[in-house]
Amino acid sequence: MSNDTSTASAAERYDNSRLYARNKRLPPGYLLPQPTSAWPAENVALLELYREWLLSSGTSPDVVNMLYIPMAGNGLGLNLKPHPQLDLDVDLERAMDYVKAKRLSAEWTDMCRNALEKFRCFLRQQRGYTDVVIQPLNRAHYCTGLPDWLVEQLERYQRLMQRNWRPARLNQQIRRFWRSHSRLWQWLFEQYPIVGLPDIKRQYILDYVDHRLAIGHAASTINHDLRCFHAFLCYLQEQEFPVPQALLRVPSLKQPDRLPRFLTDEQVRRLRDEFERRLAQASAPGQRRDALLDRAAFYLLWQSGLRLGEVEELCLEDLDLAGQRLTVRQGKGRKDRTVYLTETTMRALQAYLAARGMGPTDHVFLYRNRSLRKDLIRDRVKAAGERAGVKVSPHRLRHTCATQLLNAGCRVTSIQRLLGHKRLNSTMIYARVHDRTVAEDYYAAMAQIEKCLDPTAGANDTGEPVNPDERVQLLELVGQLAEPQLGLEMRLDLVSQMRRVLNGGPPEQIEFPIVETGAAVPAALASISQLW
Repeated sequence: MSNDTSTASAAERYDNSRLYARNKRLPPGYLLPQPTSAWPAENVALLELYREWLLSSGTSPDVVNMLYIPMAGNGLGLNLKPHPQLDLDVDLERAMDYVKAKRLSAEWTDMCRNALEKFRCFLRQQRGYTDVVIQPLNRAHYCTGLPDWLVEQLERYQRLMQRNWRPARLNQQIRRFWRSHSRLWQWLFEQYPIVGLPDIKRQYILDYVDHRLAIGHAASTINHDLRCFHAFLCYLQEQEFPVPQALLRVPSLKQPDRLPRFLTDEQVRRLRDEFERRLAQASAPGQRRDALLDRAAFYLLWQSGLRLGEVEELCLEDLDLAGQRLTVRQGKGRKDRTVYLTETTMRALQAYLAARGMGPTDHVFLYRNRSLRKDLIRDRVKAAGERAGVKVSPHRLRHTCATQLLNAGCRVTSIQRLLGHKRLNSTMIYARVHDRTVAEDYYAAMAQIEKCLDPTAGANDTGEPVNPDERVQLLELVGQLAEPQLGLEMRLDLVSQMRRVLNGGPPEQIEFPIVETGAAVPAALASISQLW
């Protein structure tokens, strides 16, 4: 047996741990785990693979040797049969019974239970089992008071909608579906004597809206319920149910027209420095790996404008590092699109991939040998923002990317394709919130207008005096330019008309150069990267 703990195999480490096991409290004749010499050969090889699997995820070597390997070894040493024949519930539980029989501290017993669950997860991955287990739905909570025919149709509609949901968030989406679709229906059947769809009156839905407003719910929440109700009615109509047409014409509530929130350049700089500082201070393997993951995800959210779900679903085959781009598969609206990568993002990705480790899938981002779970990146980004004094979320980083690209001169249509917006209006909202190009043109034009309207100036660029009609026309154009809902191209057109009036010449021919998306976006991204 090797005495060099740095080079000892996993089997040697387990056999060493058996020598120091505290078995004095065990009942007489209690079955002890057997040494690795009594194991099937494939189980010895499995233990070594398990250690490599743990270390690849950044788990501390000390924790691996003192906790994970002994618990896995106990599970194998108490079941002397090839690991493919192990019952992952019954057989492995013998290792937990052995720990409980030793009557150790509650804290250590809990740690052993978690370690055994980690080994069970590893064996599940080795057998090709999916990590996603659909949890049973609490039907009594969502279906109480609803007739059987309605519950049956809701279940069918859920299975139809389920095709578009991410596997990793399946349980969450199922509960969100029932919470959103059952709320209005349960209220209707509680308040009114309804048997079938023809019994539902339009006024009943309006009463529901009034009820929700009275108890303090937001217009956005109520509108969400109405959208779900309308979509399900359309589904029932396709199934040839007699849906009253009046129910399909219930108006939604007016909501505030909010502008997207973005980070200033200084806030982005502080946030970026926080991710870099966290990486520089990481000492343990697990800390460094997590810091590399956080930094790579941050740059994809900020400089590439990815949605949170798109980062979580990104796979190795989607990366084209040689071409400095990646492909988003089945993004929002079930559409693929190409996203470009800056040199900074490329380096962050390459550094993370070198420490990524093994997992059950080819997802780019793994955490503790699994694909990312719900809200991990969101929580990490939020925590980094709190340390840097910046209020931030993954989607706000996406807003920041769009705003900075626009200010760097990238065409709106190119940004639309980069972000995966179906409608140009979704992208044009960033022109409303902050457009440095429009602001510069606006202030330059206003300075020239004020000069021309100054009685002491009395002349335009051509030396000719500005007559009263021209002043009136300029003031009208200024009023139009101040309208907040105008898009970028309309503002530029108004600025051009101002120049025409001031110069007293013929209307200028406005030409908007056509730039291919593939060229415009990387150029704008490079411009943004140079700011830092």
